[in-house]
Parts: sequence; structure tokens; C-alpha cells
Amino acid sequence: MSKYKIEIKNLYKIFGPNDKDMVELVANGTGKQELLDKHGHVLGLKNVNIGILANSVNVIMGLSGSGKSTLIRHINRLIEPTVGEIIVDGENVLGMNHEKIRDFRRFGASMVFQKFGLMPHRTVIENAMYGLNIQGIASVEAEKRAKHWLNRVGLSGFEDRFPAQLSGGMQQRVGLARALATDADILLMDEAFSALDPLIRADMQTILLDLQAELHKTIVFITHDLDEALRIGDDIAILRDGELIQKGTPQNIVLKPADDYVADFTKDVNRARVLTLNTLSHDTGSKEGLRLDGDLSIEQAMQQMVNSEYNLVTVMNDSTPIGQVSLSDMVGAISRPDATNSGSTTTYR
Repeated sequence: MSKYKIEIKNLYKIFGPNDKDMVELVANGTGKQELLDKHGHVLGLKNVNIGILANSVNVIMGLSGSGKSTLIRHINRLIEPTVGEIIVDGENVLGMNHEKIRDFRRFGASMVFQKFGLMPHRTVIENAMYGLNIQGIASVEAEKRAKHWLNRVGLSGFEDRFPAQLSGGMQQRVGLARALATDADILLMDEAFSALDPLIRADMQTILLDLQAELHKTIVFITHDLDEALRIGDDIAILRDGELIQKGTPQNIVLKPADDYVADFTKDVNRARVLTLNTLSHDTGSKEGLRLDGDLSIEQAMQQMVNSEYNLVTVMNDSTPIGQVSLSDMVGAISRPDATNSGSTTTYR
């Protein structure tokens, strides 16, 4: 049995009347621009393979036109692939008949859109209840659930307002409450915070992370913003021209970019906030260090070291020491633009 909640296998999407005839050309190296110029077809996705673990936040990112929104819409078959497979809980979504895919969208995977997707003629509570109405939940129960999730996203007291009476951030909270109310295992978020101002976006990210710590959903989150990806993602996949360029943890993406394209994304990142003690931990020495949890960022660790007598951290997993990180390890990791630390004993994990 697969360890993944969602598996995307050998996925191609080519837009045009003879899409299946174009697959072999693309597989043999025909690029996006050439496919358009010579054959009049648009390359959406090229042989994408991604495994997504249950109960994790998986970010798919890339520049405009990279295929990220096209990809997420394949998971619930809002877009049909040219070839490939989408496996959810061991079942191929592409093999589902009309009734099963409808039930999958109702109960299995909820979606939050960039443009909020609220119905302007319905109140906040009516919008939040919409998915439950589609599921056939009785009105009294649907209203109870919707009010609960509106309260959780900070909108208690706004139930009778209309979308036009809310700010953009508040409207997106309604969209999130609507998605959570259906109790689907999978949450698909297509640039859900991209239209928001920076401060409101950061607030929504915090709300999402707090809810995820409690709910443990499988979240697929689309963004073009690396800072957002690094903050919320357990795993990040980076696309370029429909092709998967790199997939890994935020720390791995920052420390070991696969090519110049990924390196350009990461060059201005505050590495001290991204890298953790676990990332830099190496074999335990004989000297005692300040005991800190391995999930702390380098920035957090250095702040605690300032107020201590130590220049060495003993990295802890619960109550067990698993390695050490020196102050020089930290300085080297956050100051060097490359992924190596050749002058130290540190092994990046």
C-alpha cells in the first residue's frame, strides 16, 4: 500500500485539438515555446510525478505560466489530463464515473480559490453553509457547523453581512470556513492568499497554520511567493514551464537548489528563519551545549544563545540529544549563498 495520500503519476496536460498526438513530441524534448510555434498547442504539464503525504501542507509554486494552477485542478478533475494518473487513497480519480467524482468533490476535497468565489447575493452564513447544502446536510445542522467555522476564522458576528460589506481578507476567511465546514480530508488552495495585502496575507497564513496544527488536513497550496511557501509548507514542489524542477523540504530547497532557476527564488531568503537546528545538526561531541528543540529556527536559537553562556547548542528530540550545532555552524549556514559548508563538520539533513 502506498505511503502517499495523493500520488500524481506521469501527468501530461497539453491544450489543443490533437493533444494526445503531442505527448510523444513533448516527451522527446519539444519545449513549451516550440510546441506553440510549430504545432499550435500549449504545454500545461510535462511528466509531473509528485507524492503527497497525508496530514501535511504541500506547496506547489512557480512563476506565472509554470502550470501550478493547472496541476491542482487535476486533483479534483476540474481539468482533465492528456495522459497520466491521479491516485487518492489508492483509487485513480481519473477512473471515477460522474457520480463518484461528484461525491469526491462534495466530501473528499474542498477548494479555496484566489478570487474568493463567494456568491454576492448570499449572506456570510449562507456562503459558509453552501458546501454543506450540497452534501445534503439538514439546514439546522449546516447552520450550526457553518457558525462554528466562521467563529474559528474570526468572523463571529458577521453572519448576516453580504460579501460586498467585507474586506478582502474577511471574504477569504469566509471561503476558508466554507471549505473547512465540509470536513473533507483534502484542502485544495489555489493562490488563496495571493490577492491579499501583505499584513492580511500573513494573518491568513497564521490562521491556516493554527488550524492545521489541530485538524491535520492534507493541504495542497498553490503560490508564487517563496516566503509564503517556506512559512507554511512541509514540502515544496517548484514548477517551470509545466515541468517539476525540484521537490523537497523548505530547508532542502534553500540549502540545495537544483539549478539557477530555483537559486533565483531562494537568493534573497532570510535563511536564519528557514533553517532549523535539525537541518544543521551533526554528531554529538563531548562538550555540553544549550539544550534546544531541533525544530527551532536558527534565528530563534541565536536569540536564546545571546542570553546564555553557551556558543554551542545540543539539539533535542523530546528529551533525547540527537546532535549539536555550534554558533559558527549557524553563521556559516545563514551567510553563505551556496549549499555547502566545506570548512565545518556540519552535515545538512
